[in-house]
Amino acid sequence: MSRPLPLAIGGLLSLAAAIGIGRFVYTPILPFMVDALSLTKSEAGLIASANFLGYLLGALAAGQSFIRGSRRRWLLLALALSAVTTAVSGMTTELAVIIIIRFFGGLASAFVMVFASALILERLAGAGRNELSAVHFAGVGFGIAISAILVAGLANHGMDWRYHWIFSGLLALTALIAVASLVPDRAEHIAATSSGPWRNGLIALILAYGLFGFGYVITATFIVAIVRAAPAIAPLETSIWTIVGLSAAPSLWIWTLVATRSGTLKAFAIACIIEAFGVTASVLWISPVGMITAGVLLGSTFMGITALGLIAARQMTEGDPRPILALMTAAFGLGQIIGPFLAGFLFDQTGSFLSASLIATAALIVAALLALRAERQHQVI
Repeated sequence: MSRPLPLAIGGLLSLAAAIGIGRFVYTPILPFMVDALSLTKSEAGLIASANFLGYLLGALAAGQSFIRGSRRRWLLLALALSAVTTAVSGMTTELAVIIIIRFFGGLASAFVMVFASALILERLAGAGRNELSAVHFAGVGFGIAISAILVAGLANHGMDWRYHWIFSGLLALTALIAVASLVPDRAEHIAATSSGPWRNGLIALILAYGLFGFGYVITATFIVAIVRAAPAIAPLETSIWTIVGLSAAPSLWIWTLVATRSGTLKAFAIACIIEAFGVTASVLWISPVGMITAGVLLGSTFMGITALGLIAARQMTEGDPRPILALMTAAFGLGQIIGPFLAGFLFDQTGSFLSASLIATAALIVAALLALRAERQHQVI
């Protein structure tokens, strides 16, 4: 049997490489790409949306019965694809090629999220160590913080955006090597890909999860660009994404404690409301204190909500959880596709992220209400 703590660390490194780096390193690199390639905000949003489209389709594919064989093997293959697509994102200046590369990077990151979560959480549950799921999901924040520090360091040494991608991909590749060691191969007795009967409230939860994906992603994609554009807070440009990552890494323990005391879905709703304040602060409180507050509130909630949603879905299903985890991830991915594209379009029309961010705030509030509805429905079985 796998030792629980090394297994959880393997999960942490998986999400750090494929999500924290593979998906989110685009945020600190984006301002450098915009300057070097003269991208409009719509084009920048289109690159992000292509990544999220890949994430959506990857999530849908990962839950299908034709994806057979060892979950560990699929996890390692997806980690390899994520590292490669991250590195080669810095090897072209053609917008269309970048969009295609980021699409496949998104597909890989979805496979990692679904297969790592299904595999790691199942083994931890079998070992009676469910509390270590917080270590697994902390990987996203850890990856964000490490990649933000890497990008800032490379920028300070005069290296342009292309090297940011290449070195980030190499960093993700080292994580793949570690995961292969920490998550050992073993015979798997995998149930047929069926989640059994749906519990009451699951549809409301899936809708809430999709709205959350839309609600957080605009700020998560453009917060560094927002900082760069405002002279009063521009000095925070190289540190704001690090603040988000450092806030995210320990947040899972906090939200695990909240969920233990209040219930998973109530904790989900509380976190959505807190995050809504952070999203609003990012466009209405343009000052160092306001932007740091926005970064801390975003970082301390978005991975907590991600984890709580998947944990709640797993609690509300029977049989193999992979199809429901995939459907949740797909709903999340759909929200992420719409968010950056809408934000870029509205910015090009208005010159501001204000309207898009306020729409995102409303989406997070509705997500909180749907989570509470899901809890009430789930209790009536």
